[in-house]
Amino acid sequence: MRVLVAPDKFKGTLTAAEVAEAIARGLAEEGIESRVLPLADGGDGSVAAALSAGFTAHRVEVQDAEGHTHEATFASNADTAVVEVANTCGLATLTGGLAPMTSSTYGFGQAILAARDAGCTRLVLALGGSASTDGGAGMLAALGVRFNDEHGRLVAPSAATLNQITRTDSTALADLSGIELVIAGDVTNPLLGPEGAAAVFGPQKGLAPDQVAVLNHDLATFIRLLPELHGHNPHSLSIEPGAGAAGGLGFACRWLGGTRVPGADFFLDLLSFDDVLATCDVVITGEGSIDRQTLNGKLPAVVTHRSSPRPIHAVVGISFLEPADQTDLGLSSVHSLAEMTDLDTRSDPALSLTLAAMAGQRIGRQLHASSAPTSR
Repeated sequence: MRVLVAPDKFKGTLTAAEVAEAIARGLAEEGIESRVLPLADGGDGSVAAALSAGFTAHRVEVQDAEGHTHEATFASNADTAVVEVANTCGLATLTGGLAPMTSSTYGFGQAILAARDAGCTRLVLALGGSASTDGGAGMLAALGVRFNDEHGRLVAPSAATLNQITRTDSTALADLSGIELVIAGDVTNPLLGPEGAAAVFGPQKGLAPDQVAVLNHDLATFIRLLPELHGHNPHSLSIEPGAGAAGGLGFACRWLGGTRVPGADFFLDLLSFDDVLATCDVVITGEGSIDRQTLNGKLPAVVTHRSSPRPIHAVVGISFLEPADQTDLGLSSVHSLAEMTDLDTRSDPALSLTLAAMAGQRIGRQLHASSAPTSR
């Protein structure tokens, strides 16, 4: 019997690789062989998942969310690169607390240029974990778009300065011809309105209620200043599903000509999930929090669908599933770390690792019991 351990990250607590290795240790304690394949769905952790699958790491100096230079990483394999917001200019790069109005996506644009210059012709854009709600203007500035105020002065874009922009100039936009831009993600929110980037995701990044309405207005003004590109009207792009991803980067990446794809399925293909799956008899997946929304195409649901009819088990940080939901997902068992302790596992990575290993042991014992011959 061979087990494939293929979880997503436990956001804010453990990387997908840490979760997978801990579960594998628990299985080994029960004498069960496993293979680990840390996964991602296009959010933060996508570069790490690609590196675990054999991609090559490239170090690049970019601006973090606050404008300070730091070293980030993108991953490449042949002509494909995975570039993510999280490790370039996302929440994880903030050092002084949340900065919803002053943070920028400029560093993400720098990483895109670095991947292009490295010879990659397919760039997978992972938009999760963003700190900014600048409509992608920071990224566009790094790619050569100039933003000016009413006096002709150059504006460094952020949520706080969008209202200063009165003119845009894209004549110096970086040459991305021959580059396939793939926007991998599962966010379906538009850029503007009550379901848009500022309203839904802004408060998670520190936006106050009064700032949400102002920023929504400024984003609407900003897109009217952009010209059509590749035959796409900016307003039409702004109402598309996914335009509100990563504070509006979803919109800006579409304006550049990017194509949006379902993140979970795309990354499973990118990481050769089906090839690895073919060598295994049982699958263990998981994520930090699992609930009924997981049924709507989130990574564990995609893993279970593609792994059927094999037995599939889940190790999660916390579960809100009802028994019927577990059945609908096709899971043989769900092991919640929160139910294994009275302590807060989300703020204790070391405890979470220990419990994940224990969950691996429990599943190992289940597998032994299910494979034992029954007496007559």
